[in-house]
Amino acid sequence: MRVVLAVALFFLSQLALAQATGPAAPSAGAVVAAPLSTYRLGIGDVITVRVFGEDDLSREKVKVGDGGVVAYPILGEIKVLGRTVGELEKLVADGLRGRYLVNPRVSVFVEEYRPFFVDGQVSRTGGYPYQPGLNVAKAISLAGGLRERASVNKMFLIREGERAQNRIKVDMGTEVRPGDILVIEESFF
Repeated sequence: MRVVLAVALFFLSQLALAQATGPAAPSAGAVVAAPLSTYRLGIGDVITVRVFGEDDLSREKVKVGDGGVVAYPILGEIKVLGRTVGELEKLVADGLRGRYLVNPRVSVFVEEYRPFFVDGQVSRTGGYPYQPGLNVAKAISLAGGLRERASVNKMFLIREGERAQNRIKVDMGTEVRPGDILVIEESFF
């Protein structure tokens, strides 16, 4: 009985949400997952591109190279650097539409995120695979924890892609993004 009630409440909440926000109109040909990701693709990410019903146009586990591009059949090299998954889906669908397919349905997935880096007073410095929802506390845990002399008051992030390479003071709950460098300094007392 509880399961039936929970399922019914879930569907009613989804119906109410859909009515409150209005109908969503995905771009023609693109299969869009909800909610759309704001994650921007970068060098080192590994993506999969699938075109429904067209296995010869699908590409599995393609690494974004140094130029920020990936090679794709018919379309040649596609610049993916800085694009979201949704933007890339639309770009591929638009490129295939008319020239090769009538109504292409394209899905793009991030198979592996580019790494983030931890340096300073942790057990194991180095690069680690990014995981969605990562924060400073989780990053430190992945790096084996803090050393005895680590300072929780002297933790800094250097954000990927920022020209100034500014060190941002952070706390345990601060978000860590792919390509970021987390620095834990030594405490002197």
